Amino acid sequence: MVEQKVAEVIELIDTVGEDTSVPKNIRRALSVAKERLKGVDELPTRVSAAVYAIEAVSEDINMPMHARTQIWTILSALESIKQ
Repeated sequence: MVEQKVAEVIELIDTVGEDTSVPKNIRRALSVAKERLKGVDELPTRVSAAVYAIEAVSEDINMPMHARTQIWTILSALESIKQ
């Protein structure tokens, strides 16, 4: 069940990451977060690493508003998995 939620978050990350209107640095951070989620560490460690990677760019002034909303959705989903 939890791994299914992680898979859904990875799909969301892929969706935003494929959007060419999103700046490269944000797509790169999403890629890092995705790799962290797919890692071999324990789930809380993977989720925390992904949150950290995304939070670093979540307030980027160059991010389009639609992408910002999706980023917040991803962060919320990751926080719910952590609990």
